[in-house]
Amino acid sequence: MTRGVHRPLEDREFDFITGMARETPVLAYFTGSWPKAVGPSREMDAVVAELAREYGARLTAVRTDITRCPAATRRYGVTGAPAVVLLRSGEAVAAHDGPMTAPELRGLLEGAGV
Repeated sequence: MTRGVHRPLEDREFDFITGMARETPVLAYFTGSWPKAVGPSREMDAVVAELAREYGARLTAVRTDITRCPAATRRYGVTGAPAVVLLRSGEAVAAHDGPMTAPELRGLLEGAGV
């Protein structure tokens, strides 16, 4: 099964998507729209999309603009973009600030047992 990357527009949608994925790990990918964050966030778009396809039903990927989802951003301690937080049942089990390559992100996921 091929899955895409969910793109919630606000905190309620983020909470709904992550709540529906209680049995599946959630890769919350936080992006930014200010000039210094745009380039690295775009690069991460391709990495996250690749891993979402690769992991299929074993992972739910959620792309979140930190200005549109401030509560989720605060909840998981995200201070910049791009950043990733791996969630299991709503709890952060792994995180990384800054851009990552596909092998680095795969390593984070595998290290957390995904």
